[in-house]
Amino acid sequence: MDTKPPLPPFTADTAAQKARMAEDAWNTRDPERVILVYTPDTVWRNRAEFPQGQAEVKEFLKRKWVRELDYRLIKEVWAFTGNRIAARFAYEWHDDGGQWYRSYGNENWEFNEQGFMQRRFASINDLPIKAEDRKFFWPLGRRPDDHPGLSDLGL
Repeated sequence: MDTKPPLPPFTADTAAQKARMAEDAWNTRDPERVILVYTPDTVWRNRAEFPQGQAEVKEFLKRKWVRELDYRLIKEVWAFTGNRIAARFAYEWHDDGGQWYRSYGNENWEFNEQGFMQRRFASINDLPIKAEDRKFFWPLGRRPDDHPGLSDLGL
């Protein structure tokens, strides 16, 4: 395993960089790419699922993005210390029936010395929204640098 900069201990700038890198990876909706930032033995809690290891995480992500269509995510650092970052996030998606949702949540991340995430604990709530209440309109993929973040959007 190489390294995945920025490395802990984190500063405000490197924590924000790590969060943006995570956001960018998740916005690809590519499980093969996303799992590369996690340790082989990563431990997760995501809602009521507890995937362990890259293989289980990859299968979890495949199922997620089959169900959560047109997924767009924004992350923001809430706090950091040493090798840990607390982030808040919101993402918008719709189901196969066309119902839109905004999912809000918090994540606690723990990184190893090489900068790979070894633990991820996420709490998430889904809010049904009308299509006209959406706030995330960039083309699928990376959020443009000039698109407002969560605080700017009042989220």
